[in-house]
Amino acid sequence: MIYNYGYNDEIYYHPAPKYTFGLDLGQVKDYTALCILERHGEGDTAIYHARHLQRFALGTSYPAIVVSVAEMLKQPLLSKEKVRLAIDETGVGAPVVDLFRQARLRATLYPIHITGGASVNQDRDVEYVPKRNLVSVVQVALQTDRLKIAAGLPEAQTLVRELQNFQVKITDAANDTYGAWRE
Repeated sequence: MIYNYGYNDEIYYHPAPKYTFGLDLGQVKDYTALCILERHGEGDTAIYHARHLQRFALGTSYPAIVVSVAEMLKQPLLSKEKVRLAIDETGVGAPVVDLFRQARLRATLYPIHITGGASVNQDRDVEYVPKRNLVSVVQVALQTDRLKIAAGLPEAQTLVRELQNFQVKITDAANDTYGAWRE
């Protein structure tokens, strides 16, 4: 599940990569986590390489996180690419997403609200996505070897452990519940 994958491997075989920053906001009890994925290829054959994993210290302020993400987006490699910033706004909501908007980052903001529902919906610029959809996409990407996590990344072992410990439970009422996603 973890790969020693250098930056120059396979670039020759795929079109120019596109980058997605995934940001899960926490603060006091949960860490804010950032993952930068690099996509090679298109559609169902795309391969994703985790290029950066980071957990911010507990208690890091949201304005400080905005500044940190803004600095990462200024890196020369990223400044030449279109970058998507997917932010889980489920817990802290729209006010933190607004901080990212006000910063006028060099990225397209993609706020996501995770639901317990059965279908994806959109309201204004927020995507409402069932947790089961997110889980299934990650499971398929891992099982088909299309998500690669470099062993040398800080937090790689933590991410792999969390993914391995993730559980889906079906309640007596036939509802699915999810747990042990984060440490």
